[in-house]
Amino acid sequence: MSENYKKSLALARALFPNEKWILTEPNILVAKSRLSQKEKEPKKWDKEMSQAKILTSRGSVAFFLPDLFLNAGKQELCADLVLDGEITEMKTITGARATLGSKFSHGYKQGALILKTCLITKKHSVFIRLLSDLTVGSVKAKIAGELKNRNDDGSFICFFEKTGELHIWSYDELRAIIGT
Repeated sequence: MSENYKKSLALARALFPNEKWILTEPNILVAKSRLSQKEKEPKKWDKEMSQAKILTSRGSVAFFLPDLFLNAGKQELCADLVLDGEITEMKTITGARATLGSKFSHGYKQGALILKTCLITKKHSVFIRLLSDLTVGSVKAKIAGELKNRNDDGSFICFFEKTGELHIWSYDELRAIIGT
């Protein structure tokens, strides 16, 4: 059992202690309650699986979380998964820098929200599969700007579809670009 698997399982169980985890692909486990999405929303399921496979093909372990979680007595939309022991929200972007910024910001907020119920980690990350022609420098600068005045720990993971490159930057590294 890999260290990534152990960390991911521990966090997934801490967040959802009554959930069952089903192995659906190598290094991809899905909350049993989320499996209904496969039939209800097959396009969304396929997109999320293809995103996760980009990461798990490089040795990561992904636990897809239930769609919703209870926060202060109300149902909230949950971040997508636990990846290598960190809460991670996934997005696919086809547009320009403005779209990248808004999708990142939305994903960041989803990850931060579930942390309010978690005692074993304060890190959350955002993974973006970028289908447009934005450069690495442009992406880094945009995300650095989105992190201004945000202090959470975590990483920004970006897969550049056009080049096949995967980049991972800590939020601290990105904030250092703009000096915040």
